Amino acid sequence: MAPRRCPCGTGLPYAECCGRLHEGAAAAATAEQLMRSRYSAFAVGDPAYLLATWHSTTRPRDLDLDPATRWTGLDVLATTGGGLLAAEGRVRFRASYLRDGADGTQEELSRFVREDGAWRYLDAV
Repeated sequence: MAPRRCPCGTGLPYAECCGRLHEGAAAAATAEQLMRSRYSAFAVGDPAYLLATWHSTTRPRDLDLDPATRWTGLDVLATTGGGLLAAEGRVRFRASYLRDGADGTQEELSRFVREDGAWRYLDAV
């Protein structure tokens, strides 16, 4: 049986890609990698990872994921900044989902900043 592919779309096995970040064995090196890992956290139902990677100034107190939503694909449309040595970055993406038998998409321009040396999701613009 082949290993489960990562939901983020890299083609890598989940355990070698976003799974390492979700379990705390690695940290996102770039804003895009954090965005991909957050998408994967929505796809696998990991609200604790989402909260842990949210900037302290915009993080909600708790997060309930919609069990009726199944995330089905991710397309990264553009990135600005967010590299290995950057302090901030933006990632535009389109996420596909299935909810109540209907297909949908969510397009967002997310802002990421470093907090205590780690990439964090700040907000969407």
